[in-house]
Amino acid sequence: MYEFIISNKEVFKIFYALIIGFICAVIVIKTDRLFNLSLHKGIRYFRNAFFFYGLAFMTRYFFGSPFACGIAGEKYFQFVNFVFEFFLIMAGFFLLYSLIWKKIEKSEEGYKSSLFNLKILVFYAMAVIIAIMDYLWTTRSFMFVSQIAIFLFATIISYNNYRRKGKKHLFLKFYFIAMILSFLAWLSNAIAGLYLKWNQAVLIEVYILNVIIFLIFLYGVIKVTKKW
Repeated sequence: MYEFIISNKEVFKIFYALIIGFICAVIVIKTDRLFNLSLHKGIRYFRNAFFFYGLAFMTRYFFGSPFACGIAGEKYFQFVNFVFEFFLIMAGFFLLYSLIWKKIEKSEEGYKSSLFNLKILVFYAMAVIIAIMDYLWTTRSFMFVSQIAIFLFATIISYNNYRRKGKKHLFLKFYFIAMILSFLAWLSNAIAGLYLKWNQAVLIEVYILNVIIFLIFLYGVIKVTKKW
């Protein structure tokens, strides 16, 4: 099975990106509708995370396909990787911010945009710096370290939320599980990229884990939005 997938990996990468892109699109649509009904700030930051995840996977696996890069050249490939990494990092920041926004924003603050405001601009700057550092050192180590730290922190926060009121809020349970799996996925990505030199069999397992994580988020969103 692994040999068949590896021999047709480019086709499977496109299929993989379409699955992730579709899941992200559904989550964005449903959470946007939920935000418009509830006006809960955390929901719109959560929505933004999957908006950026969708952009990241579409950028990497469509605009960054071997066919496109073969025509456009090495500089184009590097640019696509930079944009892909920036989107991924921003998605992680938005997921974390959806958990901690109450500790950062004042209750009376009301930003017209959840994508562009003074506090979010700090995350944009950090994402650009991390992506530039990886570009200059031709590595992804800085991205891996940042995302492992982000999801470790997010796992601890989501666990505390689940422990306090998870029995009454089903979504918190899925959130906690998804944060653990996200942390493990980034750890696996780092090991596969930095130590196993992107071993194809390990990479397939990481892809499968990524799909499972996004499906868990989708299931949680569907369960919550059914009540509205």
